[in-house]
Amino acid sequence: MTAPVDPTATSAWKELESLTAAFQPDFRARFEADPQRAERFTLTAGDLFVDLSKNFVDADILAALVKLADEVNVAGRREAMYSGEHINVTEDRAVLHTALRRPATDTLEVDGQDVIADVHEVLDRIYAFAEKVYSGEWSGITGKPLTTIVNVGIGGSDLGPVMAYEALKPYVKDGIECRFISNIDPTDVGETLKGVDPETVLFIAASKTFTTLETITNAKMCRAWLLDALAERGIGSEGAVAKHFIAVSTNLEKVAEFGIDPANAFGFWNWVGGRYSVDSAVGTSLVLAIGPENFKAFLSGFHTMDRHFAEAPAEQNVPLIMGLLNVLYVNFYQAKTHAVLPYSQYLHRFAAYLQQLTMESNGKRVRWDGSDVTTQTGEVFWGEPGTNGQHAFYQLIHQGTQLIPADFIAFANPQFALKDGDTDQHELFLGNFFAQTKALALGKTAEEVRAEGTPETIVSARVFPGNKPTTSIMAPALTPSVLGQLISLYEHITFVQGVVWGIDSFDQWGVELGKQMANGLGPAIAGDEEALAAQDPSTKGLIAYYRANRK
Repeated sequence: MTAPVDPTATSAWKELESLTAAFQPDFRARFEADPQRAERFTLTAGDLFVDLSKNFVDADILAALVKLADEVNVAGRREAMYSGEHINVTEDRAVLHTALRRPATDTLEVDGQDVIADVHEVLDRIYAFAEKVYSGEWSGITGKPLTTIVNVGIGGSDLGPVMAYEALKPYVKDGIECRFISNIDPTDVGETLKGVDPETVLFIAASKTFTTLETITNAKMCRAWLLDALAERGIGSEGAVAKHFIAVSTNLEKVAEFGIDPANAFGFWNWVGGRYSVDSAVGTSLVLAIGPENFKAFLSGFHTMDRHFAEAPAEQNVPLIMGLLNVLYVNFYQAKTHAVLPYSQYLHRFAAYLQQLTMESNGKRVRWDGSDVTTQTGEVFWGEPGTNGQHAFYQLIHQGTQLIPADFIAFANPQFALKDGDTDQHELFLGNFFAQTKALALGKTAEEVRAEGTPETIVSARVFPGNKPTTSIMAPALTPSVLGQLISLYEHITFVQGVVWGIDSFDQWGVELGKQMANGLGPAIAGDEEALAAQDPSTKGLIAYYRANRK
């Protein structure tokens, strides 16, 4: 594996330093001077229409960003990822989430194995199982159809499935409901299982190794709940776990020990990171919810964006340009956060999903060769659906002192075309979408505020400085394919940023230390005085408080 290029040593970086120092982010003046600006900085990718014109970019900055991508060899790194080279160097693994959505007619041999054939063998098994559930061939222990799917996972085994399920609720089959358990807090299990019928529930235990502490603990709690609830109805427990549990795992021995039929264990591979796994067997709950055909459309959407990222010219390559713009804001404008603001209630979990995707990937302080990074890396991704966010935190974006680049997402066609009299409610909703990016870009001057008759003492409070950078992403509708395109878009944006910074975006060692310490603290929490005495003063005091107050 070649050493990463130091981006700060490239000629493009030097150009960007000069260009950004001279750039005046006056969107009013720029749109007036260049009536074609919006057209020139609007790109398409698949079904996505992406307006980049309200970003801190002009022709020279765009050219320098593309040059930076060339000098750090984004294209070469992209080809290495697509072809299965082990670009996850700290774990010596290929990075092949793009293989999860390639068509069955493709072939890709990695480490002596045709990974495309492997992917479709698992998909076919999942689809066949789903059809058995729909037909009643696979039912609960009393013969009743399985109608409530409870996915038990954490991290990527939860965030992706729950986000996609919520996003695609209009496509969920009649009579099917999904619920999700992730937190080891017993409240999560207790609340999620309220009202669930033990005779019609199907649990999915999603853990590649079947050893993930949170997932296996929660799965055991669900198993105990199931057996107890059936016993209360006079139903024997023999065979119940095998009928009401399936697994997403490759550890067939532990799956069988748990009581699950290994034939109903759907695996995935070490070249699939958890945060990139919603389109693998981790998405089994989504397959059961929306059906195999819609899931295939979901995968097709991913593949559409994968192809665009691989094939589109640099200047028209949406993931490339958006990733480079994020680098621009982090490294040349000191942006610390990035807002993602979907004007779709169905995407209310999208920002949470992107938090793991982006921050677990690029929250790194060393490069892939082990050397220290030479720049700031990563940003905090966050957001809420509009218009809710407008009544919560948009104040900070509009009039605060921090630069917060924001992505606005909207769809031309709603799932519910409702009207209030003659008023189309979706048009009212999208009026806010259009207005917010306009207001953030153009602002409101003191002269405009005074012209409204505002008392001079509060004119300054009502001025909007504008010139806040935003990207607007639109699509005809939120379909399975479009959702796949959006997820893939942000996967590749994250990849581009990681390549520029020279980091391994596919490991996650930062999540390990706290988990290891949690395991070691067990004896102290349980009452072992010697173990408690060995803790630092703060941890000792916190555990002592817990022990004194636990009833």
